[in-house]
Amino acid sequence: MFSFSKRVWKPQMDMFVTRYEVIIQAAMSGVSKDNILIEVSDKAVRISGDRKSCGPEPTATYRLAEIQFGKFERVLYLPCVIDVSRVAAKFQNGFLTLTLGKISRIKEVFP
Repeated sequence: MFSFSKRVWKPQMDMFVTRYEVIIQAAMSGVSKDNILIEVSDKAVRISGDRKSCGPEPTATYRLAEIQFGKFERVLYLPCVIDVSRVAAKFQNGFLTLTLGKISRIKEVFP
């Protein structure tokens, strides 16, 4: 009666801006940090990777299948220009947090 459609997996993400940083959080439970690739430019961030399936034994029959596996990719365009030399990533408890330093428009002058 029903068949599986081809699904595209996209991790859920939040992006927020503070005075000095852009912070991106991504929910990636079940993804190994070794299977995440992060590419950063001054205007965009690309996060891609793969969540490996840990399927049931071969004789099992699905009664519910909601968890998506396989490759994923997200490109987020940033709300401001960032300094690519001030990027930090942390992966903990299934959440990836990227901290991107904003470029200061005002240069400090020291006497």
